[in-house]
Amino acid sequence: MILLTGLVILTAAVLIFLFIIKGVYGNYNISEILPTRANLSFLSSEGEPTAAILYSRYTENLLPQGSTWLNDNINTWKNFLKASKIKGEVISDQAIELGEHFKYKLLILPGAKSLSDREVSQIKRFIEKGGSVFATSGTSSFSDNGKWRGWDFFSEVFGLKFTKEITPEEYTKIHTLRGGLPLTAGIPTGYTLKIATWDRPMECEILDPRTVQVSFWYNFRTELGLVREEVSKSAGIAYGTYGRGRFVWMGFELNSVIGQKEDYINFGRLFQNSINWLTYEPTAFVRDWPDNHESAAVIMPFIGANAYNVQNLYGIINSEKVPMTFFADPSAVDEHRDILSNLHNYGELGSIIDLGYLASVNDTVNKLYDYNTQLNHFNQSKLSLSRLPGHAGKGAVPLYGLYDDNSVRALIDAGYSYIMTDSLTDRSVPKTIIKGDKRIVAFTKTARDDYEVIRNYGLTEKEFQVYTYEEDVDRLLFEGGLYIFKMHTDFQCQPQYVDVVRELIRYMRQKNIWITTAPQVRDWWLSKSNLEVNAEMRSARRIAVEISNPGNIQVKNVIVQVNLNRDMANIQLSSDIFGTKIPRYSFDRKNQVLRLKIEKIDAGEAFSYFVDFDSPSI
Repeated sequence: MILLTGLVILTAAVLIFLFIIKGVYGNYNISEILPTRANLSFLSSEGEPTAAILYSRYTENLLPQGSTWLNDNINTWKNFLKASKIKGEVISDQAIELGEHFKYKLLILPGAKSLSDREVSQIKRFIEKGGSVFATSGTSSFSDNGKWRGWDFFSEVFGLKFTKEITPEEYTKIHTLRGGLPLTAGIPTGYTLKIATWDRPMECEILDPRTVQVSFWYNFRTELGLVREEVSKSAGIAYGTYGRGRFVWMGFELNSVIGQKEDYINFGRLFQNSINWLTYEPTAFVRDWPDNHESAAVIMPFIGANAYNVQNLYGIINSEKVPMTFFADPSAVDEHRDILSNLHNYGELGSIIDLGYLASVNDTVNKLYDYNTQLNHFNQSKLSLSRLPGHAGKGAVPLYGLYDDNSVRALIDAGYSYIMTDSLTDRSVPKTIIKGDKRIVAFTKTARDDYEVIRNYGLTEKEFQVYTYEEDVDRLLFEGGLYIFKMHTDFQCQPQYVDVVRELIRYMRQKNIWITTAPQVRDWWLSKSNLEVNAEMRSARRIAVEISNPGNIQVKNVIVQVNLNRDMANIQLSSDIFGTKIPRYSFDRKNQVLRLKIEKIDAGEAFSYFVDFDSPSI
């Protein structure tokens, strides 16, 4: 009897233990919870190094005598890995030749241009068998004795075609990051890193569908050429698979990233996301646009000379059912009252306001007006527009495109909610500006306008205008950003050109672009930006996702994207908090992406979910 009772108690204890394990770690096999060395190392950050950093003496031999370039580079990698809580150690060329790198999960090849044939073979085998490689610059383009080898390794393993080297004549080069990818989670879409060119960064083209382009060097503001072609041929970061393994490649060195605090913060996120992808750890972010739209667009007619031409847009607005965001100089209200009074039927009207003149953001000679003068201009403009039916005048555009901190303070104090500017050039999405407990949104010009296309380029044929605008639409769609179609009554709104607007609207609809107004984007952006999300592995079969709203407003209809970064099957979503509503979700197994549709989350509220799954590799 005592023995039977003991067996019952033991069985109950085991069942309770297994129930607790399932509650914490999700689905499991018994072999996964036994106290083996492998299982215990999963629960501990201590143990053997998981990453190896190659210190390539072969590459060092290519450098000028006494150069510390490689050593400095290695030290930077050590610091980044330490910040990522990755334990790594430096290995030699000979260690790879002997196959000693197979005990690591991650192999880092910093600027390893010169490798032996044996190294190349061993690195290929490492990735093919499931290892991960993080590489920079022209990997294996030289042999161990310094002779040119070519791009065979580069093309075969990374699926890339070398395009060109960026020369040091340009001290820095703008490098644009796409949004919505595992490597760019938490980074503003279209963010531009500033890269020093002293190491001769590389531009490449994607050759293979297993490789994904993360960024491009092409700068539409300063460079000529066919946009689609230039973007595709100027990749600077890529990730993908080779055999059963993974890689991330950057065409520049970590030490080449320069700029301000925000630049280093966002590059740090890029690095951490890259490590997460290479080590099969998840990332998460709130998608930029509602309803699974991949991009957004706002059409902005500016009313100036030949103001009556704005009426040529009315038929397009009605037939295509697309409202627009108009801007006009409030001092012209009396002159164009009949036209401006009718605009509330077709969209919102904002103000073009003189804030003072600056030739550029680097202008040290001229100055914008002081705070009081700017505040007076904002108030007067708002008062003028308020006399028109249906216009509250919540948006503003600086007459000369630039603004400063005084402008932001004056905007807020005058009751405006957004500003359109030419000076915000580091992203292709709106930027939230916070002053105390008040927020406004800054929009930036993200594409070429009709002054450039028609006046400067001389493109008077409509088909050429359409093609040029569509190039910018495709670029913004590729980035995932906001397309601002800025036009003027004295150019695009002319009768002989206005049909281009209709064609462009229909083109954007075909591309699943959210065509909306500046106030709607402003409201959406301020709402969705309140959310904070996080995803982390809890076990080999469970990911924990946390979504919180520390803001002071309710957020509705957002999509949280979880980059699972590993192959999964039989997804199940649950919560450890009783009564938590499980959201609708979609699972894209091919791209290893889970999207959660959050219908509403109140201010101060937080949701916690478990993503349980079966892994084909376990």
